[in-house]
Amino acid sequence: MNDTASLNLAKQLIAQASVTPDDKNCQQILAERLKNIGFAIEEMHFGNTKNIWARRGGSAPVLCFAGHTDVVPAGPAELWHSPPFEPTEREGRLFGRGAADMKTSIACFVTACERFVAANPDHAGSIALLITSDEEGDAFDGTTKVVDALKARGERIDYCIVGEPTAVNVLGDTIKNGRRGSLSGNLTVKGKQGHIAYPHLAVNPVHTFAPALAELAATEWDAGNEYFPPTGFQISNINGGTGATNVIPGTLNVKFNFRFSTESTEEGLKQRVHAVLDKHGVDYSLEWACSGQPFLTEAGKLTDTARRAIAEVCGVEAGLSTSGGTSDGRFIKAVAAELIELGPSNATIHQINENVLLEDIPKLSAVYERMMADLLHSESA
Repeated sequence: MNDTASLNLAKQLIAQASVTPDDKNCQQILAERLKNIGFAIEEMHFGNTKNIWARRGGSAPVLCFAGHTDVVPAGPAELWHSPPFEPTEREGRLFGRGAADMKTSIACFVTACERFVAANPDHAGSIALLITSDEEGDAFDGTTKVVDALKARGERIDYCIVGEPTAVNVLGDTIKNGRRGSLSGNLTVKGKQGHIAYPHLAVNPVHTFAPALAELAATEWDAGNEYFPPTGFQISNINGGTGATNVIPGTLNVKFNFRFSTESTEEGLKQRVHAVLDKHGVDYSLEWACSGQPFLTEAGKLTDTARRAIAEVCGVEAGLSTSGGTSDGRFIKAVAAELIELGPSNATIHQINENVLLEDIPKLSAVYERMMADLLHSESA
């Protein structure tokens, strides 16, 4: 499959050292390409974050491609086999920071649109791109703010394809049709500091918390469902003590996280944790932070369209999954009737020597194009 346009655009984007939230020139490059095929470009910049909402057409259905131009830091440059921001072809792969997560997907969005529009200048419905530069960072001024603006003016998305890397073994083997929610707790257990030889004069917060921890770790929060695994509770950090071996600590800090399914709610999980702590008489303060609610697109038109396109282009039967961390899909789902994530391999994301298979690049662009043809009722192949 010959598609040098997708490869060349991916290289052009990788060459921009767009470490979050600095977009460098990525969105400008994309905007110029999209303007040339009739997209209206709307800049929605908030704080230090650049966002664009590009749209071609004014009618339904609206098919949106969503992604981020920002990348995580490259790490020690000397550990890379080639400079991280110099896209390099080697061993049948394209290397560079952002190659998998997710500049190749964005390049494939654009080239798929270029081919589709050339073949279907009067296509039905609308094509849109939502691109942010703050997905890998705090995500305060990125997609969430764009979604708020779209919601405020009544714009809706019928189908959204987020280009996050989803393939596990081969391109197209996995479609993410949802993600678990993420709820974190920062717990401070209060005790009374004292000499370890006189425990009756102190209160050891490690000891008072231990029974509650055992119960929290053993609790079944829910059983999951056909799309989601059971909700999981994990401790990420426990810290207490003065550093001395003869001092009972006065406080204990515990950080934990829930990755929760649609069978649980944020408020329900909070209430159950407080109930366990209160049951065991723990003296504590607890701060909560929810970075994303769970979302789900049940198997239907969008997942069927993606599976069909993958089968035609890649010869692969795609499975549905809700595994992994959070993505900007958690924000977009508020205005999108159906949403999936579909992109290249996730095997090297955020790693030294991040890469994608060269042969996967034209295939990914072709999958996106075929989905456009199907969802926008085109006769184009």
